Amino acid sequence: MARAIGETDKPISNRFEARRRAREAGESAIAVLRSEGYYAYEVEPDVGEGDPPPAVIKVTPGPRFTIAEPAISWGDTPPSLAVQAAGEAVMGLATGQPGRAADVLGAEGRIVAAAQKRGYADVAPAPRDVIVDHADKTVRPTFRIEAGPLVRLNGLDVVGGERTKRAWLNQMAPWRPGEVYDPEDVGELERRLLDTGVYDSVTVSLAGPERATSDGLRPVVVSLADRAPRTIQLGASYSTSEGVGVDARWTRYNTFGRADTLSFSGQVSDIDSRVVAEATLPHWRRAQQTLKSAAAIYEIKTDAYDETGFGVRADVQRRFGKTSYITLGGSLDYSETAETQTKLLTPLGRDLWTAAILAAASLDRSDDPLDPKRGWRLEVRAEPTYIAGDESLPYLKVQTQGSIYLPFGARARTVLAGRIKAGAMIGGSVPEVPASRRFYAGGGGSVRGYAYQAIGPRLADNTPQGGASVLEASFEVRQKIGQRWGVVAFLDGGAVGDRQFPAGDDFSAGAGLGVRYDLGFGPIRADIAIPLDRRKGDAAFQIYLSIGQSF
Repeated sequence: MARAIGETDKPISNRFEARRRAREAGESAIAVLRSEGYYAYEVEPDVGEGDPPPAVIKVTPGPRFTIAEPAISWGDTPPSLAVQAAGEAVMGLATGQPGRAADVLGAEGRIVAAAQKRGYADVAPAPRDVIVDHADKTVRPTFRIEAGPLVRLNGLDVVGGERTKRAWLNQMAPWRPGEVYDPEDVGELERRLLDTGVYDSVTVSLAGPERATSDGLRPVVVSLADRAPRTIQLGASYSTSEGVGVDARWTRYNTFGRADTLSFSGQVSDIDSRVVAEATLPHWRRAQQTLKSAAAIYEIKTDAYDETGFGVRADVQRRFGKTSYITLGGSLDYSETAETQTKLLTPLGRDLWTAAILAAASLDRSDDPLDPKRGWRLEVRAEPTYIAGDESLPYLKVQTQGSIYLPFGARARTVLAGRIKAGAMIGGSVPEVPASRRFYAGGGGSVRGYAYQAIGPRLADNTPQGGASVLEASFEVRQKIGQRWGVVAFLDGGAVGDRQFPAGDDFSAGAGLGVRYDLGFGPIRADIAIPLDRRKGDAAFQIYLSIGQSF
């Protein structure tokens, strides 16, 4: 009540002003009382003693009225009995519950949505009747709903999108002509087209009744605005452990008229340099299924190993719901690797062919891909792998990662974020598995405060050995300051073991602080972290610059 009446810093100058403010406060109090079901109220605006006098209101709420006999009147053209029953079921008003105005309005919205869901696209509420009976202290609402005719869908009426083949667009509709209208189908078509990433804007809506065919079918209007046919993207990153990295990507959209994407990218960094050609075919062979294929030439130089090679891969990704994916694929690589033998500490070169099958699943229930404030994410992947060449070895590599985001406050200006990752190799051990295929931890996307690959066992010459298992955990407190800035305190920990489960002495932790600046689409981050388990060769601190939250 006090919040509804409000406060002001402007002083009252005279008795007339005090009375005016009391009347305005009384009107606000009445609105709140009625919205909460108090209709037998007494509100008396008044002024107090003094010069100037204060504004005063005296409020007597009276008894709270309750809902009685809620009903639906379907107008001149009632829908089917099944739809009427659905409206009654979702109304959600029970005799005896408080007669809150918000509950009455919410009930009307649910009734309309239930009818729309079942094909009555033009359903609309008429003015409702709400009888407030002071004799028995009840509120009797009658909802008057005009359902209109049952709507059946036709094909697509496409506006714009000249570079996309119409036959392919027609295949994207999740309905067949003649099926009953469902707003979820219209929304799903919009999601499918947005998923392709080749349009600047996508709008999907049901055509009006005047567009109905002689059979009573109504088309769905799809408005597409093509993005530029080609784009060039440039990027850069930096950390004290991984050095400077720059990358460029040239992308062409809709080359084959089916929302496809072709790209060529190059990356140069102290650790990982590569050239990649990639093709993406969204909704390949069926809707919500994407084929991705790529070929790459790469050179990797790390403290643990050097690797030069080329590879090809192909993945099929299937979307379920809005943000759940299953991926199946395969890859084939030829590489020349140089590493240090774990026992003899002598150089070891390997020429290897590596074939792997990928099976992965991911669920994203967070609210933002770059700056999540609530929700959770989960990823699971398994890679049966066969290595041939100088040596032969089959093994299975599995890993999973989950994160959770807990907001505090109505505007989620404080967020607690946590992440955990675990992985293991089954059937392969160190040193059987080449160094380039082992698990490592440390760095900006892993355990901050340590150099890339610095967590876990090391050889006698301090070279990172890598391991057959990994375990990582991170915890962050993210605090927004003002409109653009934010600060972060974090604690990371990780372990890499030479068996299927890391041991306690394999564990290392790092802690630090970070600054975030919101670019509009996501934050740019700068973190500084120190190692809490500093060993020989570890720097006193590490600095990381990148775009997006760390997880």
